[in-house]
Amino acid sequence: MNKIARYMAILGGIILTLLVLLTCVSVAGRALNTLFHSGLAQSLLGDAAQAVLDAGVGPVLGDFELVEAGIAFAIFAFIPLCQITGGHASVDIFTSALPVKANRFIQMIVEILFSFALILIAWRLYDGMQSKMRYNETTFLLQFPIWWAYAASLVPAVIAAVVAVYMAVVRIAEFFSGRTIIHVGGGAEH
Repeated sequence: MNKIARYMAILGGIILTLLVLLTCVSVAGRALNTLFHSGLAQSLLGDAAQAVLDAGVGPVLGDFELVEAGIAFAIFAFIPLCQITGGHASVDIFTSALPVKANRFIQMIVEILFSFALILIAWRLYDGMQSKMRYNETTFLLQFPIWWAYAASLVPAVIAAVVAVYMAVVRIAEFFSGRTIIHVGGGAEH
């Protein structure tokens, strides 16, 4: 499970990096397009400014559609590693004073609830994907089927749900056995 979670996080990081690069290229293209359309550039550069514009310098068409789909994928891709390493944000002001058994119980309940939530999310993503497929919905600019984005997000969402169920089982075993199997908040180093 740890390897699957790490691979998903790496894949999410690659996608996120590509989205950052896409956004930078799009913003730079938009800025250059605005610059070459300005009266100053037109008067100083003349035909050269128009040649650059004719070459297609401008924002990336549909960049926000790609970013929207890619960010959803990346978020779901990071959840398994965050789940298995105990990397979620927590406030332990009250629980730090509780006995170990009480903290194990709380952690077990949290993991069980989180696994139910991720199963629900994966199920609703699947249902949403089916709906988008039935109605052949496409994005506005790129005209690619919206269900592709749902399908791309569904894969890491299912993996996140599987990892969450695994962690719930681990926390149940820890509660009933009284021994630590995976350290809570161990981070990526454990």
